[in-house]
Amino acid sequence: MPEPNRRRFLQTSGALLAAGSVVQAQETPRAGIRAIIPPRPQPARRRIAVVTSALHYLSHSYHITQRFFEGYLRNGQPHYPDWAIAGMFVDQPNLVNDLSADFSREFGVRIYPTIAESLKLGGDRLAVDGVLLICEHGNYPTNPRGQKLYPRYEMFQQIVEVFRASGRTVPVFNDKHLSYDRRKAREMVETARTMNFPLMAGSSLPVTWRRPELDFPIGVRLDSALVAAYGDIEIYGIHALETLQCMVERRMREGQQGLRNVQCLVGDAVWRAGDAGEWSWELLEHALSRSPTRNAGDIRRNCRHFNMNARGNQDRLPKNPAAFLLEYRDGFKAAVLMINGHSADFTFAARITGERRPVSTLFNLPWAPGAAFLEAQTTKIEEFLGGRQPYPVERTLLTSSALDCLLESRVGGQARLNTPDVDVSYAPPAESGYLRGEYTTPVGG
Repeated sequence: MPEPNRRRFLQTSGALLAAGSVVQAQETPRAGIRAIIPPRPQPARRRIAVVTSALHYLSHSYHITQRFFEGYLRNGQPHYPDWAIAGMFVDQPNLVNDLSADFSREFGVRIYPTIAESLKLGGDRLAVDGVLLICEHGNYPTNPRGQKLYPRYEMFQQIVEVFRASGRTVPVFNDKHLSYDRRKAREMVETARTMNFPLMAGSSLPVTWRRPELDFPIGVRLDSALVAAYGDIEIYGIHALETLQCMVERRMREGQQGLRNVQCLVGDAVWRAGDAGEWSWELLEHALSRSPTRNAGDIRRNCRHFNMNARGNQDRLPKNPAAFLLEYRDGFKAAVLMINGHSADFTFAARITGERRPVSTLFNLPWAPGAAFLEAQTTKIEEFLGGRQPYPVERTLLTSSALDCLLESRVGGQARLNTPDVDVSYAPPAESGYLRGEYTTPVGG
């Protein structure tokens, strides 16, 4: 923060503290991080920049940055990240519901007009210890495949330009898929590898709580797997693919995780594929057994009725069901079903070789306004900034590429698409990394 702004911020803060000393004793509720935020016990030691598309209430940027600004609970105890947001760039600050100006005033962080300036904090060289690239939400066009053209790749390239000019790099976190374009996604990973800086990307689903706490050992033998999900076919489709991949990747100790072919089906073709054995009705039953939102009645009817007299954002969700069919290079097959109208959860089921009964779990998503699944992700971002890679970025390269191919299949007559370019090798993390225990804890618990 430039010195004049910093001085004004400190003077204002001191005046507020002095003026509020009597009021605190008489009127202010007892501080506790669930409602009233106590002051940070000590200053953060490191600085990060946030590069984002839009910052508004309940956006990804809102949920993640707020936890860096004000802390959050871990195991029932206040936790304050050791990284302070020192500069921000907001691509669309003029949206009606923008909060970036409010955040700037309240938290004393400067909003810079360019990405480069937000990383250099107004100086000549890179001046931060990490970068959060959160390009989700905002007004961007959609292409014929149904992909929202978020400029993640373009923002990443501007970050890299600062690295090159400064002769120094820092870790970069990229929220959700790397890019809607699988070629751009691969280039991002290769750039990070070539320049030797840590890159983390992906969805919150792999790290959120699971009910029950299902975990696979590395090398588990799986016969098949299925994810039941909901939402927009692209924006939520990446969540569903990440849910699938974080589980099935553990069948491989290392090496080729890539795909041989994919197919995206919509409408009644989804049910015909199930009847033909291209995905498993049995696994769907086991996945839905974990869903607290599942509808009563026949899934085909419920999906057909979805959006009739709908309210709120359901009007933007597709009425037709969709199925993602994936065949991996080793011959393993898996499926994702997007079943708006029958369930509004992310659930997983798989058949382990030699086991009589499939296993299943719910990927638990404590919902708005807290969206604690993004809190789960924030804990992993902190680990990453601290030098520990929670999971390989190649996982998100695979899911980003798979989604691009699946949407190509959908607009190409729902045909099966060979995927020689989805060639991704990595070793799954030794620890799955999802959060254990309960999100809610009693005071003092």
